[in-house]
Amino acid sequence: MNKNKAVFLMSIIQGDCLNKLKELKENSVDMIYLDPPFYTQKKHISKTRDNLKNYVFEDCWDSISHYVTFMKLRLAECYKILKPTGSIFVHCDKSASHHLRLILDDIFGSDNFLSEIIWTYKRWSNSKKGLLNGHQNIYFYGKTKKYNFNTIYTDYSPTTNVDQILQDRERNEHGKCIYKKDETGSIIYGKEKKGVPISDVWSIPYLNPKASERTGYPTQKPILLLEQIIKISTNEGDIVLDPFCGSGTTLVAAKLLERKYIGIDISEDAIKLTHKRLANPVKTESFLLQNGKDKYLNKTEEELLILKSIDAVPVQRNNGIDGFLKKNHLGKLVAVKIQKPNESLSESKNKLVSAARTKNCSLMILVRNNMQEIIENEYNELLIVDNYKQLINSYLNKSKFEILDTNSSYFLKTN
Repeated sequence: MNKNKAVFLMSIIQGDCLNKLKELKENSVDMIYLDPPFYTQKKHISKTRDNLKNYVFEDCWDSISHYVTFMKLRLAECYKILKPTGSIFVHCDKSASHHLRLILDDIFGSDNFLSEIIWTYKRWSNSKKGLLNGHQNIYFYGKTKKYNFNTIYTDYSPTTNVDQILQDRERNEHGKCIYKKDETGSIIYGKEKKGVPISDVWSIPYLNPKASERTGYPTQKPILLLEQIIKISTNEGDIVLDPFCGSGTTLVAAKLLERKYIGIDISEDAIKLTHKRLANPVKTESFLLQNGKDKYLNKTEEELLILKSIDAVPVQRNNGIDGFLKKNHLGKLVAVKIQKPNESLSESKNKLVSAARTKNCSLMILVRNNMQEIIENEYNELLIVDNYKQLINSYLNKSKFEILDTNSSYFLKTN
């Protein structure tokens, strides 16, 4: 084997990946994932949680042609080192995805394009004009038609008629798909079903600011996303390569899944951070993925109706607050709690006060459901009301609003 052509297993290499990729043996890597510059024309700066370290990622270019050339040279080297059974995943967003798709078609061949994975997530911004960015793209190509792929199965939708899924089908004389039946006319049930094969739309939460795995490195992706990519494209012991490894998420995911890994980055800070994370891998589990989004929803239809009638935003998974009024009071939040059937009024009040104080609310509203109870209220900022109409009137009296009655629907409006 050529001295300058080697496979550096379990390695983190500092340097320009264009040069370092040329040192790797051809046809030696099972999967490559790239989270390269996106052509955002921005300098991305982020701090660690303790504010002791600044991480900077430059994504500024003289022109789009400069960017295209940069990516084309590196993707060509990626092609050389992939095994015939290997695949590549290129992460991007709307900034230059159309350019990257053409480059990949040219290098890997349009026939080897397998999927455009849409990673969708929830992130909020009130400053942006236009549609919020709610997804990023990941182009998935095989080097050849012999690419490795492992199917991941997901649960059926709650609306799926599972009994019909389990029934065998066949084509009739007209070519129409029908249920297969035996000689007695009974429906024949087929083999055990594994679930629904994973689609090309992946709903994986973005790392929240308090996530234990968050490092403060800009553009950091969640381990859960990389694990899914690695699972569908490689097996234990395979080699995973990330030429722009950044904070090292790909390598951490590979280590957790018992794959070999190679990471390259030009930033010394990125290399140090990657070593640190590999020494002590931390992964944030997603309650949403483990339990489904319905587990977040704990409001009854009646409670949602009350909150909607007063123009309040429902709050899920909070024992003391059921919603916040969209219109604030004295520039601060207004917390709403609806007494639960199994709660005394005192219990409801204490939960509301405790939760609202942590949110710095200027006004708290407690909707009483047990009309037999009377409670002394020592909090001037706490209103205790019996129904949503009284709630509205009480709120109007306390803060300069007027009520508008439109088709029996109640709205709040500033004077």
